[in-house]
Amino acid sequence: QVQLQESGPGLVKPSQTLSLTCTVSGGSITNYGTYWTWIRQPPGKGLEWIGYIVYSGSTLYSPSLKSRTSISRDTSKNQFTLQLSSVTPEDTAVYYCGGERNWGQGTQVTVSS
Repeated sequence: QVQLQESGPGLVKPSQTLSLTCTVSGGSITNYGTYWTWIRQPPGKGLEWIGYIVYSGSTLYSPSLKSRTSISRDTSKNQFTLQLSSVTPEDTAVYYCGGERNWGQGTQVTVSS
């Protein structure tokens, strides 16, 4: 069974870039047909899809976040990374990575000066 673990700073200052890494075990991010996703849940709100990176390395982002989002991968480490630029307090949320019908436990990111 695939397991995923998010990591990264819990506090980011406004206008900076949020960077989170998802480490995958029990499966390869290059396995044919797999998608590796980032979502988030702001406090008191529902889940929001951010984007994904496909096994081939192609990416797709939410239109509302596309201009600030980049998802990349390190196949040697079996990791994929989310970068969200120019963050504001509205980007405060629990961020989750997922793939192969499994999700990480989530990591809280707070945007504050």
